[in-house]
Amino acid sequence: MSLPASLQPISSKALQALIERFPDSLDAWSEQDKSSLEQVLGLSDFIAESLLCDEALLQKLPHLLTHNDRAQHYRSQLQQTLEKCHNEHDFLHQLRLFRRQEMVVIAWRDFLQQWPLETSLKHLSMLAEAMIVEAYQWQYKQCCQEWGTPCNPQGVAQPMLIIGMGKLGGAELNFSSDIDLIFTYPENGETQGHRRSIDNAQFFTRLGQRLIKSLDQVTFDGFCYRVDMRLRPFGESGPLVMSYAALEDYYQEQGRDWERYAMVKARVMGCEMYPQYQELKQMLKPFVFRRYIDFSAIQSLRRMKSMISSEVRRRGLSNNIKLGAGGIREIEFIVQVFQLIRGGREPSLQGRGLLETLTAIEQLGLLGEQEIVDLRQAYLFLRRLENLLQAIADKQTQTLPDDEIDQQRLCVAMSFDDWGALTQHAFLHMEKVHQVFVDLIGEEDESEQTVASHFIEMWDMAGDKDTLEAIIFQDVISQDVIDQNVITQEINAELATSFAVVIVQFKQDLAKKTLGPRGREVLVRLMPKVFDAVFSHPDAEFGLARVLHLLNNIVTRTTYLELLEEHPGALKQLVRLCTASPMISEKLGRYPILLDELIDPQQLYHPIELHQYRSELRDFLARIPEDDMEQQMEALRQFKQICILRIAAADVTGVLPVMKVSDHLTYLAEAIVDAVVQQAWLQLSEKYGEPSHLSEREGKGFAVIGYGKVGGWELGYNSDLDVVFLHDCPENVYTTGKKEIDGRQFYLRLAQRIVHIFSVRTPSGILYEVDTRLRPSGASGLLACSAETFEQYQQQEAWTWEHQALVRARMIYGDDILAQSFADTRHRILTQQRELPALQKEVREMREKMRAHLAEKKAGRFMLKQDKGGITDIEFLVQYIVLQHSHQYGALTRWSDNVRILETMAEQGLIPDEHVQQLIEAYTTLRNEIHHRNLLNLDADVDNSLYTEQRGWVCQQWDAFLGE
Repeated sequence: MSLPASLQPISSKALQALIERFPDSLDAWSEQDKSSLEQVLGLSDFIAESLLCDEALLQKLPHLLTHNDRAQHYRSQLQQTLEKCHNEHDFLHQLRLFRRQEMVVIAWRDFLQQWPLETSLKHLSMLAEAMIVEAYQWQYKQCCQEWGTPCNPQGVAQPMLIIGMGKLGGAELNFSSDIDLIFTYPENGETQGHRRSIDNAQFFTRLGQRLIKSLDQVTFDGFCYRVDMRLRPFGESGPLVMSYAALEDYYQEQGRDWERYAMVKARVMGCEMYPQYQELKQMLKPFVFRRYIDFSAIQSLRRMKSMISSEVRRRGLSNNIKLGAGGIREIEFIVQVFQLIRGGREPSLQGRGLLETLTAIEQLGLLGEQEIVDLRQAYLFLRRLENLLQAIADKQTQTLPDDEIDQQRLCVAMSFDDWGALTQHAFLHMEKVHQVFVDLIGEEDESEQTVASHFIEMWDMAGDKDTLEAIIFQDVISQDVIDQNVITQEINAELATSFAVVIVQFKQDLAKKTLGPRGREVLVRLMPKVFDAVFSHPDAEFGLARVLHLLNNIVTRTTYLELLEEHPGALKQLVRLCTASPMISEKLGRYPILLDELIDPQQLYHPIELHQYRSELRDFLARIPEDDMEQQMEALRQFKQICILRIAAADVTGVLPVMKVSDHLTYLAEAIVDAVVQQAWLQLSEKYGEPSHLSEREGKGFAVIGYGKVGGWELGYNSDLDVVFLHDCPENVYTTGKKEIDGRQFYLRLAQRIVHIFSVRTPSGILYEVDTRLRPSGASGLLACSAETFEQYQQQEAWTWEHQALVRARMIYGDDILAQSFADTRHRILTQQRELPALQKEVREMREKMRAHLAEKKAGRFMLKQDKGGITDIEFLVQYIVLQHSHQYGALTRWSDNVRILETMAEQGLIPDEHVQQLIEAYTTLRNEIHHRNLLNLDADVDNSLYTEQRGWVCQQWDAFLGE
């Protein structure tokens, strides 16, 4: 295999870079190995970049490639390496080096076609399993040293079982896959062997958090795997770790169809865990594999496929070999529909791997011989193409590239003469798969959606009044109402069809609801008014579906129907807001208590004054007994939802510009942080008293430091809070209560309680997602640390990116003493004199890592945050200039928001005023675009032809300060 002319310059440039950087490292390479090296350097940027940053890997690579089956030694080699790690930094470093080494070997063999696809998938899966299990073993020992060994009531040590889901569970992992995990443990109990015990749930939660950080956190060496925990019970809102008993209860009582589908591939990581997993597996087996033939699985998978197809269309994912018609996902659905339908009766269908299950389907005669052949060949071809596509740059993508260089790379690696031939071959496979899919599973029936001549099918008429009222209820809107409110409008046929589809679906959804006579009567009176309000709006095509979806959510709550029926003004505002923003529509549907706010438009469109949020919140909470913590937490959430609705209403109607919107959202968050700290303090002080050193000072000796968007007064509607907790408690201080504890332990528990109050889910949802990973030592560090420790860490251990983050940090809660302490620390850190070349290099490298890790490039689209010239480039540029010049221009440390920092740079003469104004305009323009796209529930990307001038300004300044 020789490289085409188009790839040879890429190979030559990469090879020259290796020789220049490591002049002697190729001396021991054979000519054959060097020839292979030139091949893969032209085919994979990932391999080239990995070798360029790891001389040791470059030197030993020929030796590594002599062992064909490295997978069986992954765990033992990694275990030996990690045993030598005595701190978190070395541990994370070695994990990432090992991953890089083995992924280079796998990619090398993939591109040079040195092994079959099945072997590649096996190595990728076993590598991930080895890293998960050995990282767990290392962290488990660390946690046991800190908190004791978790045991059951009989004193038997308890492990945490890590269940791999999806392709990891099926040993079919992609080159750049996320890893889907569920954590569980056998029995409840407490830790033993330490002076203070904690319960097993708390121990394993901390262990799970550390394990996720070990694999997911981006360090200087990159990351290992993106870890996805959303498949666990209750999803993101559920506990990180659950016991066997809790897991069993959940799947028996609340498990959903898609969770059955996911659990088919579940597999415990680590062979030593197999005996303990058998008990759990037997518990879950009845949930996954029904003893009867279960044809309901067909409709479930059909719905799942319909949702996937809708998402593909919404995101414009053309040429997607996974999610497109006939792609890898349809092959998986075909195979797993047989598992879910017949797996309870046919043990051979209970395997996790797709190919082995396809063989079982063939042996049972459930599909025709040619269909089996077509599916197997398509799967092998598409999965190999997917693997190579991801191995080009170690990016998680399944969309065929538009870039000619990458197209040529795939042609070479797949042994095709040209791109047209390759894509034709791929699409032929996908056509055959889709035909099998349609024949077996089918697609959502859209027959009713093609009827435009009438909106709702009538049932057989009945004579008596009661029956007639029931018929009117089930039809929701009579033909007379349709005639009056729709047909009299000048609506084209296509739009009329669209309306019909929405109304038919609404009617079908209502048939599934249970309403009493009162609710039926209100609904019959309300619907004519709803249609009148919707179709009198010029943008009815957007409003109808949103309003009806909201009504479907609240239809069983008659009080809210009566509110809208009795208050025409409230209904008008509902239609206005839902039509303007799907985000507002969803919020009203999720929290219908907010409908009360629609009654008074004067108040609705005028948010609270910025400096009144704290006092308004105090008044709002004053009506609830201070010791009723459950109601206090619910009230906090209601206040937040009410305020956000008012801010959004003022936003979509143009009352507030985007910068003011962020100000309101930030001041609201600060008020809530204040109230949460007060609640948490009250709970802990009643139990333990207060740390004794507070008798000598004012305040609580506690501070909440806001980073990122909250630190920069730039919160959005869905922003989380990046915070760090500080205190100034000296050592050997204890609390003053009857139950005495160490003062620093008090502040740690205070921080834990604060996070709990924010995170617990009440009927009004969670308060905020709180991210505390920016604290010293990240997720492995103490949740609350002293101001002194914080400064020592920043001085001695923090990475450059942590100092970058400090640029956008400020105290959002705390007393004057800690405020001054933090301000002084921040000033001292930011004004350190730094070596310019090293600073430039570290900032550039972190920016590239972030772009590689977070960017989700779409053909022809500009990603407003992560692409070059976008918002993150401006933020990094500002942070770099602050770190570069603050030792000379201390005024740069005064503010934590980008706009005022840029203005200060102009005042100090660091950047010409014209360039500063350009950067501010670019920053505010792009933020404004993201903001309004969020209101419309759209992704943060636009057509590539937009904002070229603003992007040019940003790139010009980036090159001026951070260019190579």
